[in-house]
Amino acid sequence: MVSEDVLDTLHSNANGLSSAEAAGRLEAHGPNRLPEAARRSPLIRILLQFHNILIYVLLGSAVITAILGHLADTLVILAVVLINAAIGFFQEGKAEKAMDAIRRMLALKASVLRDQVRCSVAGEVLVPGDIVLIEAGDKVPADLRLIHVSGLQVQESIITGESVPVEKQAQPVDETAVLGDRVCMAYSGTLVTRGLARGVVVATGLNTEIGRMSGMLSTVEMLTTPLTRQMNVFSRWLTLLILLVAAMLLVFGYFVERLAFADMFMAVVGLSVAAIPEGLPAVVTITLAVGVQAMARRNAIVRRLPAIETLGSVSVICTDKTGTLTCNEMMVASVVTVEHVFALEGAGYAPTGDILLNDISVSLQEHELLEELGRVAVLCNDSALHERGGIWTVEGDPMEGALLSLSGKVGLDIGKVRAGWTRTDVIPFDAEHRFMATLNHDHKGQAMVFVKGAPERLFAMCDHQLTVAGCSEAFDKGYWHQQAEAIAAQGMRVLAFAVKPVVPEHTILEFSDVEYGLTLVSLVGLIDPPRPEAIDAIAGCQGAGIRVKMITGDHKGTATAIGKQIGLQNPDRVLTGAELDGMDDRTLAAVVLDTDIFARTSPEHKLRLVMALQAHGMTVAMTGDGVNDAPALKRADVGIAMGLRGSEAAKEAAELVLADDNFASLAAAVREGRTVYDNIKKVISWTLPTSTGEAMTIVVALLFGMTLPITPIQILWINLITAVTLGMALAFEPTEADSMRRPPRPQSEPLLTGDLAWHTVFVSALFIAGVFSMYANAVDKGYSIELARTIALNTLAVMEIFHLFFIRNFYGTSLTWKAVRGTKAVWATVIIVTAAQFAITYLPPLQALFATVAVPLQDGVNIVCVGIALLVIIEAEKQFRLRWRKG
Repeated sequence: MVSEDVLDTLHSNANGLSSAEAAGRLEAHGPNRLPEAARRSPLIRILLQFHNILIYVLLGSAVITAILGHLADTLVILAVVLINAAIGFFQEGKAEKAMDAIRRMLALKASVLRDQVRCSVAGEVLVPGDIVLIEAGDKVPADLRLIHVSGLQVQESIITGESVPVEKQAQPVDETAVLGDRVCMAYSGTLVTRGLARGVVVATGLNTEIGRMSGMLSTVEMLTTPLTRQMNVFSRWLTLLILLVAAMLLVFGYFVERLAFADMFMAVVGLSVAAIPEGLPAVVTITLAVGVQAMARRNAIVRRLPAIETLGSVSVICTDKTGTLTCNEMMVASVVTVEHVFALEGAGYAPTGDILLNDISVSLQEHELLEELGRVAVLCNDSALHERGGIWTVEGDPMEGALLSLSGKVGLDIGKVRAGWTRTDVIPFDAEHRFMATLNHDHKGQAMVFVKGAPERLFAMCDHQLTVAGCSEAFDKGYWHQQAEAIAAQGMRVLAFAVKPVVPEHTILEFSDVEYGLTLVSLVGLIDPPRPEAIDAIAGCQGAGIRVKMITGDHKGTATAIGKQIGLQNPDRVLTGAELDGMDDRTLAAVVLDTDIFARTSPEHKLRLVMALQAHGMTVAMTGDGVNDAPALKRADVGIAMGLRGSEAAKEAAELVLADDNFASLAAAVREGRTVYDNIKKVISWTLPTSTGEAMTIVVALLFGMTLPITPIQILWINLITAVTLGMALAFEPTEADSMRRPPRPQSEPLLTGDLAWHTVFVSALFIAGVFSMYANAVDKGYSIELARTIALNTLAVMEIFHLFFIRNFYGTSLTWKAVRGTKAVWATVIIVTAAQFAITYLPPLQALFATVAVPLQDGVNIVCVGIALLVIIEAEKQFRLRWRKG
């Protein structure tokens, strides 16, 4: 079916639908999205929380204690199980909500014609009959019947399995053609790799080809980080080790010490629950989730969780310039003609502002050449300017928006110019040929080719130049090269504009039509000022030992000027794409460390630069926005796509998406990545010593035939109340002051370091000393065994609280007002634990359940003093260790 018949069938036309018609069709056809994959029911999710080796051990213990008649112990064990299951259930639901939020933030956008105006809409609101415009880098938002095509190639492997992109056309094909041969169609979910096209939506949602295949694509892969896998393995081996030790102690106590089996079993249960850090995986997961949310608040959307860990060890960031380091609000600041150099004023994309010659505002009637420049800028242009509430925005390329603003400043009405010169054909811009050309016809029967592109490319295509009088003269290549260098040296992007008249019968534009014979009209210099926050962010990265390298397609002079403004190291040392092409991999690896600016590069150069940096063992973060950036993004340790101007291919290849395209957001994400890793280390560093200390109080007592200073049910209690409060508080710790002053963390650095192993042994010994000394002192005073155990129980709780304040300041001192002040999460958990300990100590019902008695005031003071002593001792040890290393 020819395209006109398709439009008639859909009751549409080449100018698109009206907003009212689109709204009606949306209500009739529904949103353009696939149904979400089936999720587990809440009941299944709850039951799966009990599918864990530790839970099996605890449930088995609960059954045996119930058989032995220890109902209070059974209830406490079940409370531990249920609370951990509740945490897991809550976290899984939270993760699903986070993923839904990420999907919404990364929702497809589509360029459509509505009310005869090009605009951007959410992909979900597309309806059959909509006219959609697609170009290189876009993901096709719905099934389209193509009605106009210019050099279009589409990667359809997701639909057909074909590995190479498919050339598309607007001419109809046989109705019996197989899916892969329907070259007049572009299918939802496929990627545009080259060219541009216009098509009419013929199917949305479940009616698309990918919708019909949604059954095969509905499974969502649940990603786990290397850290999470490492923690799971660690937990399993630790559980097995503890069960082995517990079994040996059970045998030793029953057969050697001749203790009652029930008493020994309860002691072993207390040992197992105390030593196994059952809450650790849940707290680590919560810490990662908190990090994802913190990054999202900084406009960094995490698509793959491993990126959180890797960000903490990034040692070099390779970043694009435009829109990332700069404001991405291009403005024409300079215009060069054959005789004059003009300066332009204005703000943003507003098409108003003075044009100055030697600092004096000029009359446009005296410089008709500016009008010709404005005409080329409007017609060789695919963007549109919109004004909303006094703010001008661009629909399309920011550079092309600045050119439309220029046209307004020279007195042209953009709508009238485009209406008077109908576009017949186009050669879209491509990184390979570095120019764009359009063929236009006016109502007088004239035909003209309008071209814009990189100066050196157009210089090779020009034979003439346009004079002030509007005549054509021989092209002065030396003059134009000199002017281009002068503009670029001021940090501007340089574009050249040219024209070529053709006969009216000329309706198809070929490359051969523009390879020679062009007449150069003008050069323009566009400025995109650096983001002030990016300058500060780069300084912060450099202070953190992270090297920042700028990779841009701009002119060498432009790159140097911007590099100096943003504070890059060695801004005068610049390598161009041509120079990179002349280097082998070994030579490139030798020079890449000392070079921070790469100009006139193609996307293919990014991949080589990533590999060269990785050859030095560096952890590389790479930004990208184009289809061709995808290999470099995949190769980089952390691929980062641009959320605003990035192609869908780049977003799919990346681990992170910057919602605002701002380098400062990337630097903030690195900071958050370091914070997440620090907090995970704090959680582990708090959990292991406290769990080991709890367990060793029982082990020591059993081995030496002593009375247990804390009963098994009391161990169960303390493990329950602290594991789900104090440990979780560390997930919400803020960034430490020196986080961005430390060098990057090596990727190979293990979680269980020598320092952590020593800290676990040292703190466990102090826990044992503190608990047994307080217990022995109570016995010496003639206190009852119940009171002595209550004092020991509270001593253990207080020591865990003070240990928390120590761990909070992993790299700094803990003995400051700021450290004591803590955070809301810390003090909330401290209050909860304190209130719980007062309740178990002084409330009669809980006293009867846990065999506790009221503690005298003086002994309560002594308990707090033990906690203070613990903090002072471990802080002194840390400071001595740090100074010894420095010395």
